[in-house]
Amino acid sequence: MGRIVALDFGLKRTGIAMTDELQIIASPLTTVDSAELMVFLKDLMLKNQVDTIVLGEPKRLNNEDTHITQNVYLLKEALEKEFPLQKIELVDERFTSKMAMQSMIDGGLKKKQRQEKGALDSVSATIILQSYMNQR
Repeated sequence: MGRIVALDFGLKRTGIAMTDELQIIASPLTTVDSAELMVFLKDLMLKNQVDTIVLGEPKRLNNEDTHITQNVYLLKEALEKEFPLQKIELVDERFTSKMAMQSMIDGGLKKKQRQEKGALDSVSATIILQSYMNQR
């Protein structure tokens, strides 16, 4: 059984989370510059067996697209071409940033640590991944 990777895509950086080999535990992995995302994912795929890539799908509360939704759809198409053996899934990411911030507060991170954007992105990716795992 391969791992599941989740992406919280942003125009500047992308948070990445990954499961263990048994797909039981979702953990934050890292945050990468979005311009370097494909290079990072190719390397990750070489080092790990990955079955599924999950993308957070940004939507407004009224279910309309956000300013970045189209970029996520383009990324999905690029991932499908680059990694034809992996399943590429979309998961509603509404409220993940707020949930990530609250989990960082609950986890005892100091304000300065919480202000680090990369940390928020990787925790958001973890919440997206956990949501996907719960839906299965």
